[in-house]
Parts: sequence; C-alpha cells; structure tokens
Amino acid sequence: MSMSSTTSIVPKFPAVKDSLHAELRKRVQQYFEENNISVTGNVNLFTKAIIFVGLFIAIYVHLLLFTPVWYFAIAECVVLGGLIAGIGFNVMHDGSHGSFSKYKWTNKLAAYSANIVGANHFMWNIKHNMIHHSFTNVEGVDDDIEIGFLMRMAPTQKRYKLHRFQHLYFWVLYMMLYVFWIFFSDYQKYFAQRIGEMPLKKMTAKDHIAFWGIKLYHGAVFIALPIILVGWVSWLIGFLTFSLVAGFILSIVFQLAHTVEDTEFPIADADSNKLPDEFAAHQIKTTANFATKNKLVSWLVGGLNFQIEHHLFPKISHVHYPAISDIVRNVCKEYQLQYIEYPTVRRAIAAHVRFLKQMGKND
Repeated sequence: MSMSSTTSIVPKFPAVKDSLHAELRKRVQQYFEENNISVTGNVNLFTKAIIFVGLFIAIYVHLLLFTPVWYFAIAECVVLGGLIAGIGFNVMHDGSHGSFSKYKWTNKLAAYSANIVGANHFMWNIKHNMIHHSFTNVEGVDDDIEIGFLMRMAPTQKRYKLHRFQHLYFWVLYMMLYVFWIFFSDYQKYFAQRIGEMPLKKMTAKDHIAFWGIKLYHGAVFIALPIILVGWVSWLIGFLTFSLVAGFILSIVFQLAHTVEDTEFPIADADSNKLPDEFAAHQIKTTANFATKNKLVSWLVGGLNFQIEHHLFPKISHVHYPAISDIVRNVCKEYQLQYIEYPTVRRAIAAHVRFLKQMGKND
C-alpha cells in the first residue's frame, strides 16, 4: 500500500476557534509557572525507576545463580512479571514521551528500558505515541483496539458468535500480551513495515541493527542462558509465569483506560474525513480514569490511572497528574463534557466486562 493511499484513510480533527485544548494548556501552564516547577519527572520518579530496575536485575540474578526452592522461585517470577509491567509503566512510558527528565539523554535511556525485556522501542513509539495518542479509539487506525477475530473491541468491528463469551475468556487472552508482543507482534510490524494500515517511518540501518540486536539479546538472556543454568523445564515454568503476569497487568491497565462502557468510538464523516470533535474533546470522550485516589495504584501503574490527563498532556510526567487533574475536571464541567472516572480498580474492571458483554451481543 502506498503512502498516499494510506494517508487518505487517516481522519482529521476539525479546526475550531478558541479550542478546548488551548484553554487546557493555558490553565495547566499557569499551574506550573505559579508553582515554579518543571513538567518533567522529579526525584520521586528517579528513585522509583531505580527501585524497579534494581529489583528486576536482583531477582533475575537470584533466580539463575542461587536457584531458590521451586515455590520461592515461582513467587519471584510473579514479582518479576509485575516489575516488567512496572518498568514499562513508570520508566519506559515517561521516557518515550520525553517527560521522564528535562535531559534528552535521560529520556532516551528511560525509553530504551523497553529493550531490557525484549520489546522494540521503535515499533512501540510509532504504535503508541504517533498512532494511539492521535487517533484514540478510532477503529481502523488505533491499533490498540485491533485484536483480531478473537475479540470485538469497537462497535464498528465485525461480530462473531464467539464474542458472546469474550467477557469470560479475555482474562486468558490478556495474559498472552507479553509473549505475543515479543515473539510475534514486533516481527509482524517489522516485516510488513506497517502497523495496521499505517506505514512505518522509514527504518535506518541503525534501527534495523537495534531491532535484531534486541531480539538476539532477549533470546540469549531470557531463553538460552536460563535453560543452560536451571534446565529446560524450570525455565519454561518460570518464563511462562512472569510472562503471563506481565501480559495481564499490561493489558488490563491499558484496556481500563479506553474500552469501558462510558467511552466513545468516534467515526469520521464519510465526505470530509473529519472526526466529530476537536482533539482535546476527542481524547476526553475516548478515555477514562480509575482509582485516582489510591496512591499505591498510582505509584505502581505510573499514573496511567490518570489516563485523561496523560492523553491531554503526554509531555508532562505522570508525577504531576494528580495535581493537574483538578484543573482538567473543572474545565470539563465548564465545557459540559463527561469526565469519565471509576473510583476503584474493581469498578473499572466491572465497566470493562460490561463493555465486552455489550460488544458480544447482537447489534
């Protein structure tokens, strides 16, 4: 598919005077100026990054070199899976958006922490930063809601009979995310040179070398070396344990942000190819927050429970989201927009399950 033919598929946002996004930016910028603080991360974030990465390395070394008894080993693999998700949420995510630090090299280092667990940052950057953040919940463009025939994640997607049960089997599918991402999705994007219908940015020689270097590193560190040191069966049990835990945590956190019963799935006008709302209103209508009063959840998921604020201000570090959420909430009231928020993780999961049930029913 040529670039020109693909470009015509991508919808546009309507141009408006006195936009909501401009008003939000003005008020949030005023908050940072009045408090004389940087929009990037602070010592709390840097400390958290050291804790997550340090624990990940320590547990990995302990599992391979000290071979704990099997029940301790499985428990450590569960923690290792949580740490993989935690590094993704807290370090890689902020770094990819350039909000981890005011220094470019630090952001780059944080962004490339994805390489530690075998994910390719080049693919992630295009899929997440360029596509998902621009066209959230737009079916046919946003790859995050394109799971294939196994699940129906948008009203415009084709419904199959098995979707009647997707609210029951999604738990298993979500566990497979990490394995699917590392061993299939990255390769699919690489060889197709596109994400869905969107072409990849042209890869340089450095990008190609990095892609294969990361995959070789992952095979050596997470497959070959463990098999040599602890044996094939022990490796398989451990690898599946931390992979399934990481996959489920990564999946459920991102799904609770966009595929719940109150979020919208906008459709571009057939003639003008324009979406119904300007950018900021689009993000607010397609995104949901959850458990924002729970400090432990906020700490663990890197502020991704403040997903509305993140989509409006991805260049602002997640450590500031609790403060600016009050500003965003007030502006939503003024503009008569629903600020979608679930008070607990349990309530958000229930909303996601109800959404899956709805998508599984006859239209």
